[in-house]
Amino acid sequence: MDKLTKKYGLLTAICMVVGTVIGSGVFFKAQNVLIATGGNMPLGILAWVITGLLMIICSLQFATMATKYEKVSGVVDYAEATCGTTYGYYLAWFMVNIYYPGMTSVLAWVSARYLGVLFSWSMVGPEVMILAGFFLVASYTMNALSPKLAGKFQISATVIKLIPIVLMAIVGTVVGLANGTLTNNFTNVVSEAVGGTASSGLFAAIVATVFAYEGWIVATSINAELKNPKKNLPLALIIGSIVVVSAYVLYFVGVAGGANNAVLIAEGATTAFTNIFGTVGGTLLNICIVVSCLGTLNGLMVGATRGMYAIAARKHGPRPDTFGQVDEATNMTTNSSIWGLFVCALWLVYFYGANLTSGWFGLFNFDSSELPIVTIYAMYIPIFIAWMKKEKDMGVFKRFVLPIIAIIACAFMVFAAVYAHGITPYLAAKANDTFSFPVLFYLVIFAVVMIIGAILKNPKNKSDE
Repeated sequence: MDKLTKKYGLLTAICMVVGTVIGSGVFFKAQNVLIATGGNMPLGILAWVITGLLMIICSLQFATMATKYEKVSGVVDYAEATCGTTYGYYLAWFMVNIYYPGMTSVLAWVSARYLGVLFSWSMVGPEVMILAGFFLVASYTMNALSPKLAGKFQISATVIKLIPIVLMAIVGTVVGLANGTLTNNFTNVVSEAVGGTASSGLFAAIVATVFAYEGWIVATSINAELKNPKKNLPLALIIGSIVVVSAYVLYFVGVAGGANNAVLIAEGATTAFTNIFGTVGGTLLNICIVVSCLGTLNGLMVGATRGMYAIAARKHGPRPDTFGQVDEATNMTTNSSIWGLFVCALWLVYFYGANLTSGWFGLFNFDSSELPIVTIYAMYIPIFIAWMKKEKDMGVFKRFVLPIIAIIACAFMVFAAVYAHGITPYLAAKANDTFSFPVLFYLVIFAVVMIIGAILKNPKNKSDE
């Protein structure tokens, strides 16, 4: 099996966490949070804080694991070391065929959507979808031909994406306090929360913020390419997570200073930027948002392009000899990246048909930006349980207290998703469109993909260490 070289340092790893997490979600999910809570700002802030704490808890647990386990692909290594090779394989299969491509395809569309705003394109129009396809291919090309360039782009995009967040957090808060908009937004509720109660609105808002916070686990996918990973990966996970949570909460408050909640619910955060910074300033910051989204797309593509390699490195899956190849010139998993692009393209078509049209797939229409994320939190639980059983040399806190808290956090995420979306289909207003969220039918698709993975597992490798 070909080996990947150690080419990334701590700064790249931190930027991978911050840059992959902070992207589109904080900008377009802020509107969804306000919709879910009916414009209740304190409830919205609580949702951002709760999800952020859950992310920090899980990242702390994985940071602890990173000090012990080092192989090929971070979270898959942890699953294999704690639950065995079979569970590690199924987690990797899920990530490469549902989790990574589901999120990556959505980010390609969101990047195109925000650039389309500058040209007054419809977010469901052909121009945006063509641009989304281009962004997907461009991100793949950069990662496949020059992984070092992809790493440098990640660092640059991380710096650029913090510009609109920091400016809005500071200037928006100051302006909002001065003109009374912020005070008004904190003391007045626009409408009834989703589900009719504060608790149901909170759960819906929490699930909405999940997408904005997700992506930190992608940093573990460069484990085999990270210098001194047992030291740098834990530091990157912890530092990056704290930066993200702080940025999100402050940004959400700043946006509330730029326009009243009714306008933010109807038009999104773009209006707040224009109100505070003017048309030219708002346009420049919107360009920064596009770069921010592209940075997140790049980070997710890093994980998507390495997924099949992580499976092949363990001699599992279809054609491990093919997907385990590393290009001599670029030191990139070329064949694995081709598969990653193909599956991302499939999910982009699905996202468009299920969420941006009247619904091509009937009962099987679901939000591929949220439900796969919640699924992976459920799949973390057996890893944490096995850790407590296996790691007898760890102290009480690292062996029991931290993983138990992490298990509770993951279980809460699953409960919030089911509570907010429901097991069976129902309609929920999101912005100006109507989406259905059939958890049951998502699970059917999940089961089909996993069964295909079982068929292709390569039965010659039956070790379960």
